Amino acid sequence: MLDSPLSQNARPASLDSVDLSMLAELERNGRITNAALAAHVGIAESTCTQRLRSLRDRGVIRGFRADIDPAALGLTLQALITVRLGTHGREQVRGFEATARSLPNVLTAFHVAGADDYLLHVAVASAGALRELVLEHLTTHPHVRHVETQLVFEVLEGTGIVPRGAARSTD
Repeated sequence: MLDSPLSQNARPASLDSVDLSMLAELERNGRITNAALAAHVGIAESTCTQRLRSLRDRGVIRGFRADIDPAALGLTLQALITVRLGTHGREQVRGFEATARSLPNVLTAFHVAGADDYLLHVAVASAGALRELVLEHLTTHPHVRHVETQLVFEVLEGTGIVPRGAARSTD
């Protein structure tokens, strides 16, 4: 859910045009078969397998997961919750991070700079469930000083992190 200190301090990986093409295809379709991926980027399947393994081993590809629509699970209300801590000692920060990682219905948690310390993206079934999440899990936390909730009307997909021109598609 949260980046580790190791990944935050990692040096950028050395990626060639084939690596970037593979990443662009995978970002577009994480379920693509090795054979199709190899064909899309114009390399042999065995080379594709080796390059994928290398990208995973180097931490460029952190994992594969399903993108599940929260509404399909009855979680039709999404919100962004900003959290401000009262003190910022290592113990208080780590204590809240442990809480954030274990909270129900948190899609993503960000530790941020600025007036607020954390930004939580949550999906819940109702306004009552959102209220309960805030009141039972956040405002009662001993290190939380301020919480503010914003409702999400729509989630817009971005273009991703791999430049679109990086993909050498044969489509």
